Order: sequence, then structure tokens, then C-alpha cells
Amino acid sequence: MSVPEIRIPSAAMAEKEWMVTNGLGGYASGTLAGPASRRHDGLLVAALDAPHGRTVMLDGVVETVADVPLFDLLTEFRLEQGLPVWRFEGLGRVIERRVVMSWRQNTVNVLYRLVAGAPVELSLRPWLHVRHADWGVDQPLLDAVVTVEDGKAEITMAPWPVVRLAWAGRLELNDPRRTEAVYPIETERDFLDRGPLWSPGTLAATLDQTGVALTASTEPWAVALALTPDEALAAEQERRRRLLSRAHPALRQGPASVLTLAADAFVFTPRNRPELLARVQAEGDGLCSIVAGYPWFNDWGRDTMIGLEGLTLITGRWTEARDILRTFARYLKDGLIPDNIPDGPWPPVYHTADATLWFFHAVERYVTATGDTETLALILPKLAEVIDRHRDGTLFGIGVDPEDGLLRAAAEGYQLTWMDAIVGDWVVTPRRGKPVEINALWYNALCLMAGWLKGDAAERAARDAARARESFNKRFWYAEGGYLYDVIDGDPAESPLLRPNQLFAISLTHPVLAPEHWRSVVQVIRDKLLTPYGIRSLPADDPRYQPRFAGNQHSRDGAYHQGTVWPFLLGPFVDAWLKVWPGDRAGARAVLTAMEPHLAEYCVGTVAEVFDADPPHKPRGCPAQGWSVAEWLRAWVAAS
Repeated sequence: MSVPEIRIPSAAMAEKEWMVTNGLGGYASGTLAGPASRRHDGLLVAALDAPHGRTVMLDGVVETVADVPLFDLLTEFRLEQGLPVWRFEGLGRVIERRVVMSWRQNTVNVLYRLVAGAPVELSLRPWLHVRHADWGVDQPLLDAVVTVEDGKAEITMAPWPVVRLAWAGRLELNDPRRTEAVYPIETERDFLDRGPLWSPGTLAATLDQTGVALTASTEPWAVALALTPDEALAAEQERRRRLLSRAHPALRQGPASVLTLAADAFVFTPRNRPELLARVQAEGDGLCSIVAGYPWFNDWGRDTMIGLEGLTLITGRWTEARDILRTFARYLKDGLIPDNIPDGPWPPVYHTADATLWFFHAVERYVTATGDTETLALILPKLAEVIDRHRDGTLFGIGVDPEDGLLRAAAEGYQLTWMDAIVGDWVVTPRRGKPVEINALWYNALCLMAGWLKGDAAERAARDAARARESFNKRFWYAEGGYLYDVIDGDPAESPLLRPNQLFAISLTHPVLAPEHWRSVVQVIRDKLLTPYGIRSLPADDPRYQPRFAGNQHSRDGAYHQGTVWPFLLGPFVDAWLKVWPGDRAGARAVLTAMEPHLAEYCVGTVAEVFDADPPHKPRGCPAQGWSVAEWLRAWVAAS
């Protein structure tokens, strides 16, 4: 096993970010050069119990050595086993700084070590603006109560939990100050971009070869200090070594090993759902889910089911995969799993036509990988209920059309598929009707149920599948273009648009598209939509094409699916490639290796949510996106 280091010299750090996570949905993040660039950034963004959710508890610290700002001496950033390390040189000294979060704790440790030179005075000034991570940065500062005793400080800003700081040196928290922070990425995105920060004072110590560390936590002292900072670092390094040892052999070295460690960030225990947690524990299961993307997404049903194989199964995390499936089975309502589960006290949102169909796919991939028929037997009655509700019609206009056996979905004001986008009253991608991937997923689900069920129920599923397949191939094939319509029985202008959704008609376990059309579809998408970083959502010659995903909310939503590149689509593209050219694994790998330079940009060591449609394909959206990582890993294994 060998994880390559990613090294970034100080001259190349512009617009690059770092992140570490804690297995609860909490994280620490910022720019490589020091300051926060987003309202979501923080040195301790804790995943708190209900009703708080993800909360910025400690914005950051400003360090000085011998009265010189430490980051003025920054020469290099590197990623070691997915963990950030900064190197500073100057004043006759070399200093390294590391950040590590304790697994399944809201605790962060910042470790400083003098690598070369004489001991020097190190001073830290912590800055705070306690608020929910997704709130605007103009929230007022809260009155703080600070207590200090035996190298430990507690900062209380009701109604939030206590922020605890432990420091082996001097705690001089008697010099409070205020300042204003500016968040440049919020400026670019046309959000509130400046807000107040408060500091209680400074922490000081003599830095020598033995090192010194800051611990910040919302946990009780007994938990936060159960491990020393050095022990916490060693424990996390060992945990990561074990993660690699369990992963598929193709993922244990090179860029794949970097992304295997990146995958770990998205698998989490959502402990701020007490009622669900109590029920899960009472039944002897574990509570687990997948963060769709950092820093602002929580768990989404669609992203979870698409990402499950790449994030858990091929990485050897079968227990987590089982718990994820059982967790979402408990959320089933009206034949649907949630579109998303908000971070906080709000209920799940169910307006999705595809997430539930992806659930069938995820169950099949899990059972194939593990042979766990017990979990299948547990979930199967619920899956049968889903099929019945879709046959009869359920919420949001989701139901089978008796005329052709295809699945339709339409509800005014709702975004029911991953490619829907609504900007105010403007429906950017009006996919109401019968979207191509919805029907590919429906056919796949029926085929799976025909194999899982018995007797009349299995025979009915098989008949429904056969009818859907016949109708699909009659109605979706666009002979003039040599590819599939994106949606039928909806907006006529949308039907012939060249979209990547048709890949799923080939890539799924049970492909609905007739094999004689596979090659044409893959070639058209390769020639018109494939980029080094993913698949465009619309070809460049289309008049609706948007070359950049940037600007304010209106501009970004308008471009989201009108050309913007989606990395997660590399997964189904490689699947389709290998079905058309099963002997060309080298060609499939070449599609994936083009992503490697991206690991040293944007959020270092992971994959972004989207990229601009036009070269140089600047990364955009969430800096770290679960299904982007998952589908690259899964496709890499498939092509190995």
C-alpha cells in the first residue's frame, strides 16, 4: 500500500482548499494559505446534536512566531495519507503544522513542530463567530463567558454548546478583540460576504522539537482529552492504514489510494436524529448515511444510493453499506425514500422520482458483493410496496402510464430528477413527462424484483419489465441523432436534446436499451459530451449551452445542467464503454486518468461537484462531492 503525497508550493496555492472530517458530518476546512474563504469554513465545524446541526464553533486561529505571522513564512502544503501538513521556513527555522480530527468526535487538534532551528515563541489568537454553518455571516456575535483553569479554557455562548480549548502553554485570554472577516468565495457567489469575529485573547508557548498543540472541542473534557494530540494523530493514521488494507487491491496505491481515503469523508453517523437513532439501536442495527458533499450538503437519497458502491462496497466497508440501506428503508413513505434530509430539526423532503429507483440498484450491488440475503429479506417487502405504489401512482405525479407501461413524473414547482432545475418561476430543464433515466431505472428495478420475488409477484414484475422495455425501445430511440430522447411526453423542445442521462439505459445491471444501439450512443456521448473531468450535460453546439458555472444563484442554476460538466457521470460512461468494447480496459482507464491533475487543485485530494463546460474546465460547486469520488473509484475497479 502506498499513498502518494500531494505537494503544493506556496506560489501555486491560490484558490486551493483543504478539508478533514470526523465521521459525524463535522469537519475542519479553509484555504491552503490560511484564512477562510467561505462562510462554511472553520477550524472546528461541529456536527452537533439536535436541534443545532453543523455549526461553526471555532473559525480559526492566527499564529505568530517571534511576532511574525506564521503564514508569511509558508513554503509548502502537502497531503500525507489525506491529512494536511503546512511547512514554514524563515527566521532561521523550519516549522510544520498539522490538523487532525478525532474520529466520531467534535474535536480538532492542531499540532506544531519545530523541524529545524532554535526554540521560538509561538502565539495563537483564536477567532470565533458561533453560528450554524449555512447561516449568513452577518449573524450577531453572542455574549461570551470565558473560564480558564489548568491549561484549559471554556467559552460559552448560549444557546450553543461550550467551546473547549486545551493548550500546554500560557492561556492569556484577557485581551478580547473584534474584527471583520471577508469571505471572497461568498462575494463571487453573491452571498453575504463579511461578518464579525471575536477573540478572547491569546495562547502562547515556546515551540521546540517536542512540539506543542491546540485541542478544540465541544465534547466533554474526558472525551476531548482521552488522547493526546500526538496520540490522536497516530490513531487517525492507523485508521487510514486499515481503510486502505480493506479496499479493493486496485485502490491501494497511486491516485486511487488518495481517493479511497477521500471516500472516507462521506460515510458518517448522523447522531443528530435522536428518535431514529433510538429505533435503530433498539433493533440492533447501526445508523449510517452518506454526506452528498462538503461543506453545505447533508445526505441525499439519490447521491447516497449512487455513491454506496464506490464509497463502501469496493472500499471494504460492508457493515456501513448494510446500515445505510437499512437506515433509508426506515425512511420509506408513500413508496419513496427522501430526496434529502436537512441538517437540523426539519423533516425529510420526498420530492424525487429517481432516488427510490436507485435504492433498488444499491440493494442489488450490496447483495451481489456480500451475499447478505438476510438484509435483502428484511427490505424486500418494502421494495415490493414501492413497486405497487409506482404502479398505482404516488406523490408528485410519479406513476406508470397504463398506455405504455413507462414511468412518468410531473409536479409543478418540484425538481424530481437530478437534472431538474428551477430558477424562480423559470423551469430551466423542464423534464416533466417520462425522462430517459427514470425509465431505465424503472426497468432495472422490475428485473431485479422478478429475480427476488417468487410466484405470481415475480411473474408480474417480469411482464411489466418486458412491456416497459418494448415501449422504451419504440419510443425513446432518436434515429436521426443516433441516440436517445432525453424525455418523452413532456416539453417537445426537450426531447431531442443530447443529454448524458441515456447512459443509464446501458450501464445498469439490466440495460433497457437494445444492444444494437449501444455503440452509437456511447460514440455520440464520447464525441460531444466527454471532457477530461466528466461528462457535459449539454453539447457545446446547443444554443442553450452555458460555458461557465459561476456568478450569483440565478446564473449558476441556469448553467447547472446546460453544459456544466459532472464528474460522477464518468462511472456510467465507463460501464457503457466496457459493454460496447469489453476488451478495451486501457481505453476506459485513459478516460479516468485524465482526472489525476485535479487532485492537486480546488479541495486538494478529492473531487469537486462540477466543472465549467469550457476549457480549462475550472472546478466549481461543492469542493468535495461524494458521488464524484465514488463513481471514479468504482469505474477504476471496473476498468482494472
